[in-house]
Amino acid sequence: MKKNILIGIIVLFVGIQFIRPEKNEGPADTPQDVTHFVTVPDAVMTTLKRACYDCHSNHTTYPWYASVSPVSLWLANHVEEGKSELNFSNFAQYDKKRMDHKLEEMAEEVEEGHMPLPAYTLIHQDAKLSEAQQQLIVEWVKTERARLGVIPEK
Repeated sequence: MKKNILIGIIVLFVGIQFIRPEKNEGPADTPQDVTHFVTVPDAVMTTLKRACYDCHSNHTTYPWYASVSPVSLWLANHVEEGKSELNFSNFAQYDKKRMDHKLEEMAEEVEEGHMPLPAYTLIHQDAKLSEAQQQLIVEWVKTERARLGVIPEK
């Protein structure tokens, strides 16, 4: 009985390897990229690309284990969810009010330590944001939100 269960698990594991989700390997820098509508200083862009772009752009740099199911399925779902919340590659497609809201949410998530996700920073140690980097993003967001002029400064 135990041998049959083990064989079943192995067959299932091998079988699931044939399920290949589409990879997120388009260009990150598109004509609709965030840099074409808001000002993004180099220090902010470097931080965003290192800590955010894998899940929030049209291009993900995949580690080796991303080719092994079920991890590949989990990553594909995670990236799609991230892009549905905020996609830096398509940022200019948002209207001004939505841009403002996306920026506001980004600052809140970063300031509260929710982004980048702990599951991501566990493996991508260089994506962890220092307090100075968090503050850099929050201050950049404040500046750009004021420049968008959707919601007046208080």
